[in-house]
Amino acid sequence: MYPGPGPQRPGPWPVVAAALVGVWIVGFVVVSQGAGWLVDQVLLATGLHRVAGLWPGLALGTLVLLGTPTLLIALLPRSAAVRTTGRTWLAGLLALGALLLLRALPPVHHEAYLAALAGTAALLALVAGRLLRRARAAIDPAEAPGTGPDATAGADGVSGPDGVSGADRVSGPDGVGRPEGTGGAGWRRPSAVTLLAVAAGLLLLAPWVWVGALGGLLETVLAGLAAAAVGALAGVLLDATFWGRFTVGAPPRPARLVLVGGLVAGVTLLLVAAGTGQSGSQLPALWTLPPVGFVLAALHAAALRTGRPAGRAPVRWLVGLGALGPLASTDPEEITLLLVGSRDLPFWVAVATAAGLAVAVLLAIGYGVGLGRSRGPVPSRRVAGVTALVVLAAVALVGLGAGQPGLHGERLFVVLREQADLTGIPAGAPGPAGRDARVAEVHRRLVATADRSQAGLRRDLTRLRLDHTPYYLVNAIETDGGPGVRAWLSRRPEVARVLVSQRLRPLPAPPPVSHGDQPPPTGPAWNISLIGADRVWSELGVTGSGVVVGTSDSGVDGAHPALAGGFRGGADSWYDPWEQSRTPGDRSGHGTHTLGSAVGGGGIGVAPGAQWTGCVNLDRNLGNPARYLDCLQFMLAPFPVGGDPFTDGRPARAPQVLTNSWGCPPIEGCDPGALRPATAALEAAGIFVVAAAGNTGPYCDSIQDPPATYPDVLTVGAVDRQRQVTDFSSRGSVPRGVAKPDLVAPGAGILSAMPGGGYATLDGTSMATPQVAGVVALMWSANPALVGDLDRTRRILRDTATPARPTSDTCGGDAAVSGAGLVDAYAAVRAAQG
Repeated sequence: MYPGPGPQRPGPWPVVAAALVGVWIVGFVVVSQGAGWLVDQVLLATGLHRVAGLWPGLALGTLVLLGTPTLLIALLPRSAAVRTTGRTWLAGLLALGALLLLRALPPVHHEAYLAALAGTAALLALVAGRLLRRARAAIDPAEAPGTGPDATAGADGVSGPDGVSGADRVSGPDGVGRPEGTGGAGWRRPSAVTLLAVAAGLLLLAPWVWVGALGGLLETVLAGLAAAAVGALAGVLLDATFWGRFTVGAPPRPARLVLVGGLVAGVTLLLVAAGTGQSGSQLPALWTLPPVGFVLAALHAAALRTGRPAGRAPVRWLVGLGALGPLASTDPEEITLLLVGSRDLPFWVAVATAAGLAVAVLLAIGYGVGLGRSRGPVPSRRVAGVTALVVLAAVALVGLGAGQPGLHGERLFVVLREQADLTGIPAGAPGPAGRDARVAEVHRRLVATADRSQAGLRRDLTRLRLDHTPYYLVNAIETDGGPGVRAWLSRRPEVARVLVSQRLRPLPAPPPVSHGDQPPPTGPAWNISLIGADRVWSELGVTGSGVVVGTSDSGVDGAHPALAGGFRGGADSWYDPWEQSRTPGDRSGHGTHTLGSAVGGGGIGVAPGAQWTGCVNLDRNLGNPARYLDCLQFMLAPFPVGGDPFTDGRPARAPQVLTNSWGCPPIEGCDPGALRPATAALEAAGIFVVAAAGNTGPYCDSIQDPPATYPDVLTVGAVDRQRQVTDFSSRGSVPRGVAKPDLVAPGAGILSAMPGGGYATLDGTSMATPQVAGVVALMWSANPALVGDLDRTRRILRDTATPARPTSDTCGGDAAVSGAGLVDAYAAVRAAQG
């Protein structure tokens, strides 16, 4: 890394300083980017609000801590190569700082982020190109292209006016020599070097074509534009003048260009990669793009032997294709700790990253050995073109065969202003008959309101060929559409608001089914005895018979020995809106476990004599407003498989009690009121709804996600064997003055059923919630006159609860931590009988 011949040869210290700064840049960027993503994930997992200033603050810290030493090596050393290194890294740092600011945009608005990334990267490429040219001339006029002793020499040692040797120039249409990709009138055929860069970029893209899946059409187009802009930015930073600093001397030294120039280019690409993508989707590029620096160096070394400088085109193509994979093939919201451990998207992103890194390293070695030599032939344009076409065909076959072809973008959840008027619903006779009459009247009013108020909107969506699904439990429609459709819908007078209904992208292979590793219980589980449910069976002779419990979750293993006998059966007791399965099944295990705690036999369930119906609202343990509504709507009026909820619903078959061990946070598309009309309708129909408080404790005010925040839902926290409220159990209070949680139940170390006939011990308010639903089933089984009397049932549950032990942080009072206390099944059933 020495300048060319001169009166005095600089010592090694500038090179050592540059190496140390490079190591500092790599270490800081890798650690800070990973830490920033981890902070985002911890905030998400704990239910705390996302810190919008996290990434802008990190941008400022990066510029201060990395920019200062980089500026010094850009100005002080006498070595032109070291100064060029510093200036290139400094430009990369400034670009990174600007790109990090874009992460203040919420991840749910991915199209907006991609559009901002494309525009910002393109603008940075334009500005950086001008500033770098001026900096090279203004800071050191002797380093202006082609003016000083350090000007790049070609094979003949003679430099052209732009720093590229005369032997390495080609003639453009105007007869003036120029490197490929630097401008000129008309389109010129790509050189062999550029075609080899395209082939390398396609190989980097291949792992993402295999494991990833595209989003919507607009999202995919914007990802392509963003990748192209990032490639253009890298092309400006690693232009002909940059590479020229590492090829000085006569004859040039390609080995130094590949090794030293490749290292410097790799650090530059690390900076570009760190700013490419939302939080999470930039991490794969941090590993796969830096080795590309050696590939680019080898390509430029080969260009020296062809008499045609590579210019910026190889950099644009190779970096652009390398960035396209993670930008287009993954949803950053799915690169989350919430899906870690289930061989879901984070696992496959890691697989693609490892494969991409291996490809990049192999390309660096292969191109470095094959092209980065002083002598030897360079593949002709025809050979390089055939190579690129073969690789393109192979990547296309991977995508069509092993990949997930098609578009898999998010949908829109449109909430209408008018919601059904459910006031004045007749209470009817006490017991099941009166409850059934209320369900029928609520269903009739909901359907009538939706049919009337949605008619115009449905007609317009059909005319625009936008696939849509109407709902009545909440007067809403889920539809295809991007930001443009969302803006059009938001302006319609009948629309209250438009939410993004998240949809998980498909995987190359389904996650493995979760099986339990525990033996079946030999008697009532400890949690069953703690709340006195076993005494209800043995002393009062009540097991829940005559009551149906509905579960909305990840599914149910209907063949499990503890659950098979309780399935109500018939064509309207199971609904899977995700895959349209006809028989109960569960890959996750969450739904099987929770239902087992409610109605499972063999000592795991509170009400083993009750029947159950099920619905799948979680796909790989995540949902969206529409799928949550699908299941709640099915519970109000079940319908046969393939039936129309509006016309084929059977209110008389509605279960009496619903257990819901889920919540709908903003990352899934819900706002605080998204499902409020649904729970209000279920309340009016006399259906008892139990919901989990969440696992975002011990923070106060951590019960935040619907439906746990609603006043007509009984919200359940968790305690351990010692009646101590668990640290993870979410706390109140809740906005709008609603006191939550209502009760607590055992939720730590709960043994219950798992798919395949197994058992497992799990923790969470998800485990506590079905036990309270089981207690309600026991109460209504013991006294059918209570069926549909929600107020009296809640009052009994609260009045008979026993004290729990809140944590030291009471969040303003014990009630905000443990509600009325620990549910007592025996006392509640005795009170119901009395």
